[in-house]
Amino acid sequence: MNHVSKPGFTIVELMLAMGFVSALLLAIAMTVIQISNIYTRGMTFTNVNQEGGAIANELQKSVSSSKMFSATLNGTNYVNNTDSGRLCTGGYSYAWNYGKSIKTLPAPANYIKYRGAGASPPIYFVKVYDPDLLVCTKVMGSYQPIDKTNAVELINAGQFDLAVHNFTLTSYPATASDSSTGQQLYSIGFDLGTNDQRPGVLTYNGNIATCTLNGVNSDPNYCSVSHFDIVARAGSATN
Repeated sequence: MNHVSKPGFTIVELMLAMGFVSALLLAIAMTVIQISNIYTRGMTFTNVNQEGGAIANELQKSVSSSKMFSATLNGTNYVNNTDSGRLCTGGYSYAWNYGKSIKTLPAPANYIKYRGAGASPPIYFVKVYDPDLLVCTKVMGSYQPIDKTNAVELINAGQFDLAVHNFTLTSYPATASDSSTGQQLYSIGFDLGTNDQRPGVLTYNGNIATCTLNGVNSDPNYCSVSHFDIVARAGSATN
């Protein structure tokens, strides 16, 4: 009996082909994951910087259009502690809770709430028309909650869960102004970023937060904190 030889692949050839296809699919999957991580990281960074830039512009315009005011910590115009802060320029006032105090339950002692609405929704960074400095004035030894009907929230926490992590105000010179114009320079710095409060995602030094680069819960794709600095001049000869 004659046997007819039929062409085909050997087992070794099939295994080599399957190994090549598997490696190719794995490389494609890893590339897609890497591209997705880069895109997510970029979107997070962009969102943080857009929100922070908007707040920086808002504060600079507000200070520039106001009369000079005191930058003394916990004085008549500026209140700051580990949980929250308040800034009253004499036109508009601002109040904020730091990221870690927003997520702390029960709410810490200096957590700022809306009047009559408890802690819901939480205050991130609100703007209030407040020519009488009521936001920064103690009543019977306590700073008052914020009137929600008169407040505008400036942070869109959104899917990236953004919050303020640090805020500083300094006048320059510290105790003097231009006597001829009544003007004063102010330096404002603040940190804005994502607010994942799981242990190990953010590292704190006081109120200053940074993303943990290495660790079990470190998440560089969804963690981003940026620092913003502005300088504004308040006061003029005409106001």
